[in-house]
Amino acid sequence: MKTALITGATSGIGRATALRFAAEGFKLILCGRRTARLEDLKQKLAVENPVHILNFDVRNKDEVFKKIGGLPEQFRDIDVLINNAGNAHGLDPIQSGNVDDWDAMLDINVKGLLYVSKAVIPGMIEKASGHIINIGSTAGKEVYPNGNVYCASKYAVDALNQGMRIDLNGKGIRVGAVNPGLTQTEFSDVRFKGDSDKAKKVYQGFMALKPEDIADIIHFVVTRPYHINIADLTVMPTAQANSTTISRNN
Repeated sequence: MKTALITGATSGIGRATALRFAAEGFKLILCGRRTARLEDLKQKLAVENPVHILNFDVRNKDEVFKKIGGLPEQFRDIDVLINNAGNAHGLDPIQSGNVDDWDAMLDINVKGLLYVSKAVIPGMIEKASGHIINIGSTAGKEVYPNGNVYCASKYAVDALNQGMRIDLNGKGIRVGAVNPGLTQTEFSDVRFKGDSDKAKKVYQGFMALKPEDIADIIHFVVTRPYHINIADLTVMPTAQANSTTISRNN
C-alpha cells in the first residue's frame, strides 16, 4: 500500500484527490489549515484506509518540518507528494495591488511548496523512490491582465518543477506538474475575498473543469509505469482556449 501526502486537502483539488486516492487504496497524509474539515475527511476515509492528518499552514516552515518530521512510523515512508496548497488574492493592476496579498501568494504558492518538498524529499532520496506532483496553473504558462503576482508565483512553480526534476534526476524520484485551467473550486471565492457574485461570474456560461477531473488526471500520472514520467501537463475545459479566450453561452 503506497502512501501519499497531499497539501491543501480540505477543499477543491486536494480534497478530490484524497477521495480518489482513497478509492485506489492509498494510505493518506492529509494536510491543511482547517482542522474541522480535516477531521471530517479523515472520518469519511479512515473506514477503509489508514489516514493521518496534519494541521499546519505551509507558510510556517517550523510547523511544516515539525509536523512532517514527527509523522508516526506507519506514515513515514512517503511514496507520493502532491504539492497542491495554493491560493490567489486579489485581481488588481500591479500599481494598486495589496502588498499583503502579494506576500500571501508568494509565501503559500512558492515558499510553502519549497518547505513541504524540503521536508519530504530526503526520505525519498534515502529509499531511491518517490513521485512529486506540483500543482501549477495555466497562469504559470501565460500572464493575463491583472494576474501579475499570482502569475509570477505560478511561473515560479513551473521553474521549481523543472529545477526539482533536474536536481533529482538519477535518484529514483519522478517529478511532474499538472497545470489546470478554469476549475470550479473555492479559488474565486478566495480571490474575490468572499464576493460570491464576482466569484460565480467566473464560471458562468460554460462547463468549467471539476476538482474530480483534475484528481483523475493526478491519479493517472502517478500510476504510470516507473519508466514514464509525465513532466508537465496542462489541462483546460474545452470552452477555454487561453487565459482570456473563453466561449460562453451568455
